[in-house]
Amino acid sequence: MKRGRDDDQPAVEIELRGLSVYTHHGVDDAEQRVGQRLLIDVLLEPADCGALRSDRIEETIDYSAVADLVAATAGERSFRTLERLCTVIAEGLLERFGARRARVRAAKPEPPIAHAIDRVAVEVTRTANGP
Repeated sequence: MKRGRDDDQPAVEIELRGLSVYTHHGVDDAEQRVGQRLLIDVLLEPADCGALRSDRIEETIDYSAVADLVAATAGERSFRTLERLCTVIAEGLLERFGARRARVRAAKPEPPIAHAIDRVAVEVTRTANGP
């Protein structure tokens, strides 16, 4: 079992995979104008997870609220790069939920490139105390 910072406390990771959001991000103007679907994955490490002992939602990170924040952030403005989108989402998650670490991955299932490809993706990890 993975351990937290204190050896007597297990590490907790909260993960959301494949959150599908329609957005207007991209390098060229057509991507921003027409928009496209992104798949977003999030991994959060709470600074403290009292729910291990209490079984109370108030003492952990509510993944429904995480999904709401990610969808709202991805939809409220346009970015040219997925790197910037992921960074803004990660910073918002750290600030709102007081997590120790946030990893955000955004994938374009249908990237506008001239090659057959399953998807392109960018992943950014931020910690509460730095990059």
